[in-house]
Amino acid sequence: MDPQAGKFPRKQQRWQDPGSLARVLRQAAELKSFSRRSFLIGAGASTALAADMLFTRQVQAERRTTKILPVGDDFAESYYPNSSWILFPGYKTSWEEAQWILNSIRGSLRQRGQMAAVGYSNLGLEVAEVVDAVLAYINERKLNTLYFYGHSFGGMLATEVAALLRERNGVSVKLILLDSSPFSKYDILDQSWFDGVVFLYESGFQVPSVLRGGYELGERVVNKHERTWGQIWDQTLEQLSPIAPSSVLIQSESDYIYHFDGTRFVDRLGDTRMAFIGNPNDDTVNYGTARAAWAKTFPLNIASTGRRTDGARPAHASPQWNPFIYNPIIEDLENELFPLPRAGPRVVFY
Repeated sequence: MDPQAGKFPRKQQRWQDPGSLARVLRQAAELKSFSRRSFLIGAGASTALAADMLFTRQVQAERRTTKILPVGDDFAESYYPNSSWILFPGYKTSWEEAQWILNSIRGSLRQRGQMAAVGYSNLGLEVAEVVDAVLAYINERKLNTLYFYGHSFGGMLATEVAALLRERNGVSVKLILLDSSPFSKYDILDQSWFDGVVFLYESGFQVPSVLRGGYELGERVVNKHERTWGQIWDQTLEQLSPIAPSSVLIQSESDYIYHFDGTRFVDRLGDTRMAFIGNPNDDTVNYGTARAAWAKTFPLNIASTGRRTDGARPAHASPQWNPFIYNPIIEDLENELFPLPRAGPRVVFY
């Protein structure tokens, strides 16, 4: 200290200034605290990311092949050990949503058979793989009675699979239920998106999931009258989750719809019955043209086209959201087309 000036030299003064010293100590403490929090947050995020990546890899690896996804039901398995419904899921429907659909309408389906859904491969839709998977399920369960549920475009695929099973393996399908199923690409109302997806697929370009999810969110908001906000949120998240169908699968489904020709299967279904149900307010598939085309093309097979899913939201192929509408319709069809044996006033199950 300079006794004349009464001041510390500049450097010494800075460190002995109580205010500066307090700031340094406070900053050091904050840095220590921040570093610990950052490390813990970073470690937690890294662990979560690694687990998510592992889960995603497992999901994607599992879904590289087409599989049949049974939905257990003790009643159906006891009373109908040799009979089964097989759901052909619609466009962009995940394995989980397919099983959700079956669980939603199990009350009516279980009255004629067990339940299973086709889980399409994320490597793309291949009809031959679907036929092989269905045939393996039939042989494993020793089934002799089959009912096909064609959910949206799944009705197209169900028709082709039924024709191929009959021709190649002598397996007959009793019923193909067409739930809002388009008969051809001309029944699809959103042609701009549909044509674009097919063009990109046939050009070898894969649509990124984020782009697909963003488009679908916008499309659902525009068509808000079809869905609740909860449905919009749930369906959009499904398309961005690891369990969602891959872009390759979705584009291959689009390509299948685009090139489907139902006239190829006329006179190839034998005595299989067909029933069309739908909703005049459908904003995805033209209810009127699709219904008329199925009836005109398969006059010997079509058994019912008059049942409608009025009041369902969304209006297009939505049994998982509207089981209270779908279950009575399916039950009525079953009782009309395949009545159970009766003994007096009571139904006898075999």
